[in-house]
Amino acid sequence: MKKAALVLIVSVLMFGFAAGNAFAESELDKTVDELIGVKYKYGGTTAKGFDCSGFTMYVFNAFGIELPHQSKAQAKLGSAVDKKELRAGDLVFFNTDGKGISHVGIYLGGGEFVHSASDKGVVKNKLSETYYMKTYVTARRVLDEDTYARLTSELGQ
Repeated sequence: MKKAALVLIVSVLMFGFAAGNAFAESELDKTVDELIGVKYKYGGTTAKGFDCSGFTMYVFNAFGIELPHQSKAQAKLGSAVDKKELRAGDLVFFNTDGKGISHVGIYLGGGEFVHSASDKGVVKNKLSETYYMKTYVTARRVLDEDTYARLTSELGQ
């Protein structure tokens, strides 16, 4: 009986420890999560309201990386990344107006990206959603390896 209770207690503790690690946040996740729900504002570059490129500019600026305030200009930075090779922190670009790159977001991993949508403000979406599949253009990697490691490792590590 004591052995069974001990095994149960150890199992609960191990499960709790593993669950805690599964939900650990990176610096990128924490920064982005604090901005979810901020309203859309055309030309906006602050937590009072963002347009899409103002949002990416704000997030990257928090990590000491300067981006221009226009999605087309951001799409010229860094290096091109194949959609199958995306990693957290890559910029993803869309043609939402039929005239070329007109929207940008930040890839988070697991097929998910975060952006400032004109109708909802800062939200997370899946690249696999029909609208984003149809309008996806390209991705760019602007984080160097050291910055990527720092921003995507779990906080407290």
